[in-house]
Amino acid sequence: MCNFVSLHERVQPMLHQIFSDVTLTVDLTTVQRGDKVSDVLNDYRLEKSKGTCHEFKGSFEEVEEVFWKLSPLRRSTDLKYQTQDYQDHSSTQKIEPVEVVGVVMDYISQKYSQELDRTVGNNVSLQLNGAKDKVCFHPLGNSTDMAQRCLFARERFITFYQKIATDLKARTFDIDPTLKVTQRKYIEREFPKLMISSSSGSYASSSISVTGSYADTLRFEDFLKNGGTMSQRPTTQHRWQSQTTVDGASGFSMTQNQRKQEEENCPICLDAIKESQKKTLSQCKHSFCRDCLNKAFESKPACPVCGILYGNLKGTQPENGTMTFSTVKTPLPGNDSYGSIVIRYEIPSGIQGEEHPNPGQRYEGTSRTAFLPDSREGKKVLKLLERAFEQRLIFTVGQSSTTGKSNVVTWNDIHHKTNRNGGPVNYGYPDPDYLDRVQDELKAKGIY
Repeated sequence: MCNFVSLHERVQPMLHQIFSDVTLTVDLTTVQRGDKVSDVLNDYRLEKSKGTCHEFKGSFEEVEEVFWKLSPLRRSTDLKYQTQDYQDHSSTQKIEPVEVVGVVMDYISQKYSQELDRTVGNNVSLQLNGAKDKVCFHPLGNSTDMAQRCLFARERFITFYQKIATDLKARTFDIDPTLKVTQRKYIEREFPKLMISSSSGSYASSSISVTGSYADTLRFEDFLKNGGTMSQRPTTQHRWQSQTTVDGASGFSMTQNQRKQEEENCPICLDAIKESQKKTLSQCKHSFCRDCLNKAFESKPACPVCGILYGNLKGTQPENGTMTFSTVKTPLPGNDSYGSIVIRYEIPSGIQGEEHPNPGQRYEGTSRTAFLPDSREGKKVLKLLERAFEQRLIFTVGQSSTTGKSNVVTWNDIHHKTNRNGGPVNYGYPDPDYLDRVQDELKAKGIY
């Protein structure tokens, strides 16, 4: 079904813009003046037309500009966020908070603070709660337009957060304290996007925790294996990439010949790629040393540069759990024409494996219940969730964001509605955008 505006963003982390390939879809049946829409779109590159729907592609900034130009043309009955459930309090509507992981937000705050501010924009206030497990959004104004901008900023944040989180790795290394003291500035210069901290809180301790992208953590491991020196390799590409932020601001200029030459260097190890060892991925066409790519795929079968998945992603959910579902006739709020799907998860307690935080220690299991509308879209989401469960992606073993307890089974970034009522704030219904959001979360894990 075509809505007035829908956004589809390909996951391409660490490129020249936060959102580099966005498609805008406009349904002419939801606007008052179709000719005015054509006038606006004529100023931009129209991608294709299908029936009453027009599409064009561009950067997120271009799409956002067109969105606000077209917003006044919408028919009032088609305003997405002024349904019967919200119409009486649209100006004071609470925007659903986004569940986050504390360490990811710490990393973003330290390494991508400017990109985060740009993603959220000047019209929205973003607040992280004390437990660092939820981000709340507040429009800086009470008009319907400001509320919509806040909802728009929330969707941008989710995509931005997922781009960072899906490629983020945390490693612990034993290191010579003398090396850390003497090489500190060198390490910070060579690895500007690594968040480095010491378990004891002192930079001179023998153990450090490193958080960053897979490629950066792999390079740091190689750095330590070489006794605190970089391997003999061209470093221009690394410094160029390090100074290029997610939104494309760069402090380093490269000639076209330099770019061509650097393209032959492996993005993981930064060595020149030997033709006999070159491996080019079929979809995204990024090239790597074969051994580097094989090692990367052991962690996650995705391109280390753009994140496109190759094969099925396997998670760390305990293997002895069950997922069952049933249907009932009782509708969920906001889905009065359909019954309900009731999903039940059972994950018994057990012993942690090598893929878990504390191998050999016991973990505490869990029982969870979730709800979906028994509609065509709800049934589609159910099938996707079943695939995610089979790939061990629904749960993981870690620290509970609500109780703070460690070594327990927790949700793994695929949000579920665990209450029938209460709206988004209470993880219940009505929530007209939930099915779209959860499909985006599943797509980020290669399930669609």
